[in-house]
Amino acid sequence: QVQLAESGGRLVQAGDSLRLSCTASGRTVSRNAMGWFRQPPGKEREFVAGININGDYKYYEPSVEGRFTISRDNAENTMYLQMNNLKPGDTAVYFCAADRGGYYGSNPGHYDYWGQGTQVIVSS
Repeated sequence: QVQLAESGGRLVQAGDSLRLSCTASGRTVSRNAMGWFRQPPGKEREFVAGININGDYKYYEPSVEGRFTISRDNAENTMYLQMNNLKPGDTAVYFCAADRGGYYGSNPGHYDYWGQGTQVIVSS
């Protein structure tokens, strides 16, 4: 069983940068594709970015492409989300997820393991 734990969320100002981490425990996630999702206040959970097992293929939601960068360090069992030029619309609880196989797309139903989330608030 895989446990995922997000960290790094906090209150920032518009234009700031922030890096979120997702650390896995229980077993290695080096054979799992992974992704980041977020849930803005009062809205559904939405896809942010996904990364394949080796970290050489990445997929972004259009509104974050060019501002956010997903990466992973399999040796550290950790995935990251570097967020630059943050906007108030990025305010949300951010979740990391892992798939048992190679899926790193936008459908949350495909993912098998989820963290508890970390709150990001971007003030204007």
